[in-house]
Amino acid sequence: MSYEKVSTAKEIVVGTKQTVKAIQKGRVQAVILAADADPRVINPVLTAAEEHGVPIWQVDSMQKLGKACGIDVKASAVGIIKEK
Repeated sequence: MSYEKVSTAKEIVVGTKQTVKAIQKGRVQAVILAADADPRVINPVLTAAEEHGVPIWQVDSMQKLGKACGIDVKASAVGIIKEK
């Protein structure tokens, strides 16, 4: 389900740093985290999402998440940007 949401979203941010920045700016409506990502990598995203009340969804694979984003590398965190 979350892979589909990522692939059909109008705008996303990919990666932990970009996702955290977007969360802090109030631009993210939901965060998708890969379960097989290193916890040290995704913890800043998890913390920022919890602090700002952003829903967190989890998927099983970084590889599949990257593919859903349309990139050829793995993705540990993705933020779905709010529609204007």
